[in-house]
This record gives sequence, structure tokens and C-alpha cells, in this order.
Amino acid sequence: MNGHLGLIHAIIPATVDIRVSIPEDHPSTRNLGSERTGSGTVVDPEGYILTVNYVVTGASSITVTVAEGEEYPGEIVTQDLDSGLALLKIPARGLPFLKPATEPAALGQASLIVASSGNNERKVSGGYVTSLEPYDGHWEYMLDQTVRVTAVNPGFGGGTLANFKAEMLGVVSLNLADVGKFSLAIPIRYYLDQEQAFKQRSLVSQKPWLGFYPHLLAGHVVVGGVTEGSPADRQGLKEGDIILDVEKTQIRSRRQLYQELWKKRPGERICLRVLRNETSIELNLIGADRRNRYGS
Repeated sequence: MNGHLGLIHAIIPATVDIRVSIPEDHPSTRNLGSERTGSGTVVDPEGYILTVNYVVTGASSITVTVAEGEEYPGEIVTQDLDSGLALLKIPARGLPFLKPATEPAALGQASLIVASSGNNERKVSGGYVTSLEPYDGHWEYMLDQTVRVTAVNPGFGGGTLANFKAEMLGVVSLNLADVGKFSLAIPIRYYLDQEQAFKQRSLVSQKPWLGFYPHLLAGHVVVGGVTEGSPADRQGLKEGDIILDVEKTQIRSRRQLYQELWKKRPGERICLRVLRNETSIELNLIGADRRNRYGS
């Protein structure tokens, strides 16, 4: 027990609370709200903090509270629209920080989630890694690997997933309803593989954004909605369309759909064939820069 307390006390000082204000007219407020709370992890003593992108998208102001209670203004250094991570910076040095895990997460591995639940409050939950499977979301988002754990996220999104060496395994992103897979974390390698690009603000997505919400239904990928003013909207994709193929490749899953779409780059033509009202229709869409998703 004392060993576990020592472990927790080694992680908590590197965990921060994040409060964000977003202008009411920003497109992201429709789904994410204009006042957001999140958690983050100090990954560099020079004030760099890793969190999830959805917490800070569209931010007009960011307030970061460190474990000792001091508040700092935060700025967004980089938002990685592919992994869903965001790197922030605060004007502080010599901060307690977490090192990345020397080994990636492994099935059955014991792990801890540490997250903010208020300015000066941190909560902890423990569990085991039960899956490293990929993930695809309906908002044109996919990871080739995740870390899913039995621990329930005890606080706000963006918190720390750590091993029992007080090393960082990932950033807690989503709450899941799957038995034994209650929390999903983005593996730390998505940051480490491009750490310098994150810090130098030079990270750019090469994946096109269309602005639609695909869902899997009865073995088919169906358009569940289209973002107003998006490339998909302007170029004729409709809610209820069944996507039959992309560039003549038959589509049977959302993951396969994304894989085919992302063979193209922003600005390139993508040929889709859809089924609408029992009629096959061919659409030519031009994908946009993913930063256009929320007007950023």
C-alpha cells in the first residue's frame, strides 16, 4: 500500500487542471460547449503540457492550475488533428513532469489513471490494460492503436495513464461503455514520434476533411449527418446515403472507408459511389485541410 501511495504521489504533481473559454460563435461549441474543463500532464519541465484536442479546440483563453494550486495562462502550441492530442505551454519552469514509458503498454499490465476533478483536486483509479485494438470514430477520426483499460476515468478528459513505474503510457481520451474497456487512452508514442514537430508548431495533417458522420448499419456505411458548409455538404453528399465504394474500392466498414479516403491529400479529388433512394450516384468530392473542420 505504501508503495502505491508513493507511486500516486509521484504522478499527481505532474497532473494539471485545464479551464477553457471558447467564443459562443465558434463552430465547436455546438457539440463541445463554450466552457470546458480538462486534465493534462506536464511532459517537459519547461512548461509543456499534453492533453486531448477536444478540450482546447477554439479556445480564446486557457487557465492551467498545477497541483500546488498556482494558476497560469496557457497557450496552444500544436493541435494534432490526426491523433487527437494537443500540446500546451505555460510560462513556468522547473515543473514536476512525467517521463514517457520505456516500453509500450502490454495486455494485462497494471496501470493508473490520474486526472483533475477540480482546480486543486486530483483523483486516481487503477486497473489493467485489456486491449490495444484500433479505434475509429464517426467524426473522421481513427487510430491504428489505442490503450483500453478496466479503470474508469475518475476526472476530466486529457488525464494521465501511467504504469507502475510512474511513467506515462498515454493520454486518457474517451469513456467507453464496453465491459472491461471503460477508458480509452491515446498511446504516448503518437506524441513521441513527432515531439519536435509538436514543439516547433510544424505538425500538419495530410489527411483530407470532408465533413460528414459515417455510421455502420447492417453491414453498410451510412452517412448519419453532414456538417453545414463542409466539402461534403457543398459537393452533394446527403444524410442517409449509403457509401458503396471509394475510388472503385468496395466499402464494408468505417475503418476501410477512412483508409481509402486518406490515400488522397487535401485538395485532391475523391470519387465516391453512393446509394440514394435505391439509385446509385457518383460524387466527386474535394477534401479540405482538416484545420477547416472548426474554422481554425
